[in-house]
Amino acid sequence: MTYVYHLPTTGTISFSDFALDTTDENAYTSPIAETTQARANMRGVLKQSRRTDSEHRDYLRIIKLLDNYIPYLRAIIACVQSGELHLMHEPVFSWRTTLSATLFNTSPRLRLPSLQADLASTLLTYAMALSNFSHSAITSLGAYEHDRAISEKERKEKDERLNFGVTLLCRASGVFSMISEVVLGELEVASGGAGGWARPPDLWKEVNAALAKMALADAQSLAIRKLLSKAAFESTLSPGPPLPKSHPSTALIAKLHLDCASLYSSARTLAMTSSKSSLTSGLKAGFGSASKSQSDSVGGSGEVSADLLKYLEKENKFHTAIAHKWLGVDAGETAKPGKGGEAVGFLKWAEQELEDLHTHTPRLSKGLGAKNRDQDGKRQDRKAKVEKELKSVKVFLEHYRKINDSLTFDPVPKQSELQALVPEGRMAVTAKLYVLPDPAFGPGSNGYQVRSRSRNRIQEDETLGIEALRINSRANDSRHGMAGDDSSDDDNNTQGSIAMRTYIGAGSYF
Repeated sequence: MTYVYHLPTTGTISFSDFALDTTDENAYTSPIAETTQARANMRGVLKQSRRTDSEHRDYLRIIKLLDNYIPYLRAIIACVQSGELHLMHEPVFSWRTTLSATLFNTSPRLRLPSLQADLASTLLTYAMALSNFSHSAITSLGAYEHDRAISEKERKEKDERLNFGVTLLCRASGVFSMISEVVLGELEVASGGAGGWARPPDLWKEVNAALAKMALADAQSLAIRKLLSKAAFESTLSPGPPLPKSHPSTALIAKLHLDCASLYSSARTLAMTSSKSSLTSGLKAGFGSASKSQSDSVGGSGEVSADLLKYLEKENKFHTAIAHKWLGVDAGETAKPGKGGEAVGFLKWAEQELEDLHTHTPRLSKGLGAKNRDQDGKRQDRKAKVEKELKSVKVFLEHYRKINDSLTFDPVPKQSELQALVPEGRMAVTAKLYVLPDPAFGPGSNGYQVRSRSRNRIQEDETLGIEALRINSRANDSRHGMAGDDSSDDDNNTQGSIAMRTYIGAGSYF
C-alpha cells in the first residue's frame, strides 16, 4: 500500500502577456506560444483527472505532459535570466494546494508569483503523479503471490511489474529531494527573501523532504513484498511455521521493516515540525505576510493535511509491528537457549500493536463524492492489510508458545528487555537522482549552442576577411609610394625597381 495524492490543478495563463522578446530577430515569438500551449495541455489533463474516478485516471499521460512542459518553463526562466526575454510584470500562477489542512477539507486555490514558484509546483505535481502511477500499477496486480493457480512464469512477470512500481517511487523520491534541496532555494533567491506572500505547505522545504522519505519508505515496502513473493506463494496452502526453504532471512526482513518505520517516523516529524514553526519565524516569515485576501483564499491553518500525517503515523506503527513479528519468528527458528521466550515475547508485542491499529481504524464515510470514495478505499485496504498480518501473527504465536510451554520453558522477557534486542534498520532501495531537463530553447538548449557556434564562425569569417582587405590595402599603398619617389639615389632606385617588378616585362633590357 502506498500513499495516493490528490493531484493539484492550475489556472490558465499566457506567457506572451508578460514575456517580451528582446532579441533583434524576435527569435522567441514561436517558442513562447509553444510554452503557453504546453502549459495549457498540462492544465487540461490535470482538470480531467480531477473529474475522473481513481481507477480510470491515466497517470502515464499526465506524466508525459508534465515532462513536456518542464523544459519549456526552464527555457523561459533561462531566457529571462540571460536578458533575452524581459518580464513586463511579475507573472502570477494559480494553483490548487492539496497538502494544506483546511477548515472544510477542500483544496484552496492560491496565487503564486514568480516563474520559480510555477516550476516548483509543476515538479511537485510530477512527483505526485509518479507516486500515484506506482499505486495504480501495483493495485492492478492484486494479491497474486497468494493465488494458488498462478504459474511460475506469471508470478515472475508480476514480480517485474512490482519492481516497476518500486522504480517509480524511487524516481518520485528523487524529484521531491530536488524540490527541497535546489528548486525551493532558487525560489527564495528569486523572491529576494521578501516576496510579500505566504507559501503553502506544498512549497516548504521540510514538507518536500518528508515526502521524499515517505516515497522511499513506500518503495522499500514494495521491495519487501517482492522479496517475499516466492515464499508467500509456497506458503499459501500451509501458512505459518515451518517456513519454506525459499524464505529469505527473517532477520533481514525484520531490519527492512525497521528501516521503513524509521523513514515514516522521520517524515512525520519533519512535516509536523514545519507546521508548528511556519506561523512564527520559519519559511513563511521569509516571504512576508500574506494579504488578507490571500489568507482567506487559503482558508486553512498553514499546516500539513491531517490525512497525510495519519498515513505516516499508521505506517510507522504497522511496520514496527511487522518488524517485531519477524524478530519473533527469527528467534523461534533459532535453536538456542532463551530464544523460545524471545519468540513469544516479540510475537505478543506485535499482536498487541496490530490489534491497536485494527481498533483505531476509522469507519467508512457516508459521502458519495470521489474524494470520499478514495478515502474509503484507502481505509478498506489498510484494514484488510492489518487483519491479514494479525492473523499471521496469531498462527506463529500459537506455534512458538506451544513449543515453549512444552519443550524449552524459557521465560518471556518484558517489552523493555525486548526493546534492547531490536537491531538497527537496513535500507534496500535508494532514491534515483533527478536531473532537471535541458531548456527547450534559449540558453542551455542544444539548439542555442549550435546557433551560438554558427554565429561565432560567421564572426571569425568576417574578421579574417577584414584583415585580408587591410593587408592588401597596405601592400598597394607601399607600391604606389615607391613609384612616385623621384629623389631616391641609385641604390634606392635599384631596390625600387626590384620591388616594382609587377608589370609584364619588368626588368627586361630595351
